[in-house]
Amino acid sequence: MHKGKGMKFVGDSRISAERKPNIPKDYSEYPGRTEAFWPNFLLKEWLVGAVFLVGFMSLTLAHPSPLEGVADPTDAAYIPLPDWYFLFLYELLKYDFASGPYILFGILVLPGLAFGGLLLAPFLDNGPGRRPHQRPIAVGMMLLGVASVIWLTYESASHVDWEARAEQNKPIPESEIEIDQEDPGYAIYENNCMTCHGEDLSGGPAGPSLTGIDRSADEIATIAQEGIATMPADQFTGSDEELDQLVEFIVSVNEQANE
Repeated sequence: MHKGKGMKFVGDSRISAERKPNIPKDYSEYPGRTEAFWPNFLLKEWLVGAVFLVGFMSLTLAHPSPLEGVADPTDAAYIPLPDWYFLFLYELLKYDFASGPYILFGILVLPGLAFGGLLLAPFLDNGPGRRPHQRPIAVGMMLLGVASVIWLTYESASHVDWEARAEQNKPIPESEIEIDQEDPGYAIYENNCMTCHGEDLSGGPAGPSLTGIDRSADEIATIAQEGIATMPADQFTGSDEELDQLVEFIVSVNEQANE
């Protein structure tokens, strides 16, 4: 019996035996649809997106946004601002018709109508053509939305001195002062002062920083016993020897800070 004798092959007439290259259909017969979505149209969208992304990253590297420091809940004079991509909404709330008694109109109704209109634009103008003049409703609503966002963002940003704001609220650098926790005065500071002035003498919500102060040893001792400003008297509870150790510790830290 020869090899293959008696074997039968069954084929499916729905599958072409000829391999055809993956060539998109010719859309010239369909007005307004002159190219295939994949890969022609989608490739163009990716290229435009890539060019925009590279340009945006280059602008960010060439002119980085100034950063502010960590938010301080004790600073009542600080005026927070939203991120740049929300500045147009921030500016919108400055107008009389979108603030005060009409605040709900400004934060819910107007943005809801605007974004809802953009979502409905493709359904309101669903003609076969894709050229701008063939879709006036969708293009008009999109241009109105983009122009409004750009104008409101510009108006909000133009009234803020970003460099001065960043300088005023710049991040506080980490302390380079090395605290000697083996110093006998540190244990006394820990029991009497750390709660208000912080672990590294940098200050806290209840007390100012003890580094970089222009005080003599006698003045520091007097303040520890009698208090000053909002600091009450008799804050220090200890012997005279412990007071001397505490003063020496604070003085040594300030000498290190002034070097």
